[in-house]
Amino acid sequence: MEHLHPLHTDTERPERFTYPFAYEPHPLCRLAAAEVQAYIAAHPDIREDADRGKMFGVLVVEESLSPAPSPNSEGRWGYLAAYSGLLAGRNDWDYFVPPVYDAQQPDGYFKTKEREISLITSRSPLTAKKMSQELQLWLFHQYQLLNARGEIKDLVDIWQEYYTRPKLRQRFPLPPGGTGDCCAPKLLQYAYQQGLKPVCMAEFWWGQSTKEELRQHLNFYPACRGKCKPILTWMLQGLDVDPDPETLGFKHLELKTVYEDNDIVVVDKPSGMLSTRGRIEQYSVESVMQQRYPGAFVAHRLDMGTSGLLIVAKTLDAYHDLQQQFIKHEVKKKYIAVLETPLPSKKGTISLPLRPDPMNRPRQIVDMEHGKRAVTEYELVEGLSGETAQGKQSEGAAQGKQSEGAAQGRAVVALYPQTGRTHQLRIHCAHPDGLGCPIVGDELYGTKGERLMLHAAEIWFRHPITKEAMHLVSPPPFLP
Repeated sequence: MEHLHPLHTDTERPERFTYPFAYEPHPLCRLAAAEVQAYIAAHPDIREDADRGKMFGVLVVEESLSPAPSPNSEGRWGYLAAYSGLLAGRNDWDYFVPPVYDAQQPDGYFKTKEREISLITSRSPLTAKKMSQELQLWLFHQYQLLNARGEIKDLVDIWQEYYTRPKLRQRFPLPPGGTGDCCAPKLLQYAYQQGLKPVCMAEFWWGQSTKEELRQHLNFYPACRGKCKPILTWMLQGLDVDPDPETLGFKHLELKTVYEDNDIVVVDKPSGMLSTRGRIEQYSVESVMQQRYPGAFVAHRLDMGTSGLLIVAKTLDAYHDLQQQFIKHEVKKKYIAVLETPLPSKKGTISLPLRPDPMNRPRQIVDMEHGKRAVTEYELVEGLSGETAQGKQSEGAAQGKQSEGAAQGRAVVALYPQTGRTHQLRIHCAHPDGLGCPIVGDELYGTKGERLMLHAAEIWFRHPITKEAMHLVSPPPFLP
């Protein structure tokens, strides 16, 4: 089989197939990915384009033996490889599986109509626009996608059956351009067509981090939700798939109180705990506080991976006053972060506007035209030597593991957000136009670790009732 590559290993197979939107790569996928990476490195024509930044994927499969040597025998192991979109302008590389539908044939219907539309654009732009929309719809219908039960649906039907609620259907009437050309759909489609049994799957990034894609070379990433969630929801039907980790619940962590009076309580949120109730998970700072103090409100939020100071209002009056302080930027915060690499300068200001990435939530992206203003001041606190990297294990064994693994050459930085955008500090550290140094443990914009080494260490605000100036401090648990 042309695109099936042998995988020689005694590694045990997983019990279920990979849940593609949150996973830890199985050892079989790591072995397959290493072979793909070696192939890319050995082929300059592929590597040159990949070095600019490209997502690749591997699907470990089992090939049935026919006739089977014995009733209980297993098939041969192998893996398939794919890339998202085009690679060096092509989608026909022998090593990789073909696209679900090949729209790049020069004399094919799609390219012929594209040229026709291009010729009339200048003299009849409205006609050209209508023709372009019709051509895009035609293209979507050509993506005839299989699932593990052998059923088939085109991309438009899959999309509209996924977004059944009227508001969502209005918001997402049709797939965005490029849907169906990511790694995962290509891999599964080819496997089903060839009668191969999917075992596990993973995707990794090759090359530099682009301004649109804050990715790290050779890191593994989940499938994109915007384009792939509807498709994979269909294509995985018939497979025994790992559960969504979010449905399994989170560990109930201890919530330490730093300050409390009749009107407010300030807690030290541990890494791994939600600030407010999630889409599925209910356990959070908010739920704990409302159990203790009925009618309490969390005045602001920290990312689940971020630890540190969080203000909770016990009364509605206190909450409204605190909200006004945040709106008027009267609340000042200081975060401490450990960066993966040394800081390029000792202090400065980062101004990079941000907006959500609609195709890959919860990720945010820098958008100089449409993004919202986001400003962060920073200063170097100290360099991390091998000795100081040992850290202290105040958050248990999991935190201790990462502290002990910190390498020489990292840096500790103080961050002072002047605005409060989602993932602002994480992107401002990781982005090449910011510090270009991801925060240790940042699985979205850096490299996954035991925890995100970002801590809300100090906060200044006015007491909502007494009007007293408040300044509270929480030492970072990952530093000595």
